[in-house]
Amino acid sequence: MSSASSRRWLMFWSNNVFEFDPIQTVSVVVPVFNEEDSLPTLIERTQAACAQLKQDYEIILVDDGSSDASATIITKAAEAANSHVLAVLLNRNYGQHSAIMAGFKSARGDLIVTLDADLQNPPEEIPRLVEAAEQGHDVVGTLRINRQDSLFRRMASKLINLMIRKVTNQPMGDYGCMLRAYRRSIIDAMLSCHERSTFIPILANTFASRVIEVPVQHDERKFGVSKYGLMQLINLMYDLVTCLTTTPLRILSIFGSLLAFGGFLLALLLIALRFSLGPDWGAEGVFMLFSLLFIFIGAQFIGLGLLGEYIGRIYQDVRARPRYFVQKTVGQRRFSKKHKDQA
Repeated sequence: MSSASSRRWLMFWSNNVFEFDPIQTVSVVVPVFNEEDSLPTLIERTQAACAQLKQDYEIILVDDGSSDASATIITKAAEAANSHVLAVLLNRNYGQHSAIMAGFKSARGDLIVTLDADLQNPPEEIPRLVEAAEQGHDVVGTLRINRQDSLFRRMASKLINLMIRKVTNQPMGDYGCMLRAYRRSIIDAMLSCHERSTFIPILANTFASRVIEVPVQHDERKFGVSKYGLMQLINLMYDLVTCLTTTPLRILSIFGSLLAFGGFLLALLLIALRFSLGPDWGAEGVFMLFSLLFIFIGAQFIGLGLLGEYIGRIYQDVRARPRYFVQKTVGQRRFSKKHKDQA
């Protein structure tokens, strides 16, 4: 067997045979925004969890324009002797998903694990995700059990997950948990996309053929406050709708068509009633005016829907602005030489 062939494994999945590369290096990407209180514990626990892996690893902390001491803490961790931490500092706040994409750009692992900095998802779950990915899965999602969030957050999460499942037709239970793992091929596919507004779990699943979801623990937030308030959740919902589909625009066109068709049927009914019941029944043409109004309003909705359809397609094609700007990168990769060559 050649050396190239010896580096590939075989997997039986749904009665089919798939080939996949072994995982030799792991990158952990953590977006950070104003998390100075949790960072020391996060770094310590993440390093301890990754030390249990048989693979080489790196921890990429992406500061998303924090206004507290987060960038300083990250930089010091990256500058420490024999550190596995790589610090990526963005010049301002771009949002969680853009910060993760910046981490993806710097990651060199065969498997990339994403993790929130608030410690609600325990870093100790990382080895379980790596083990699941080693079974041949392209994407390893997670399902939070015993969630410690407020009732409002849990209900909002259920609503958003339901909407995503209806649109994507993929039976994933929890798209909101950022503790996930992606193979290098999926990361490369996502980096080749140029949308400015990106919801990473959904984008990854559009490229993945073998997806699994594993249950993970969820802890109560001990440091700071959540960065997702009501307005942030509303913005997230609109981002999901616009990045997933142009269905709302089509619904607008369909609604306009039904309204115009209903007005046309009403006009036919009024004409028939006028001939059968006489001119006095039609209230001197008022009902006919309503039917014409429905027809014209429906035509306007159709026009707006078609215009929106074209604008939506143009919008999808021209969204090529950079998602982020990296101001500084601190630290050196700690992969062994042979793994560096392969990465």
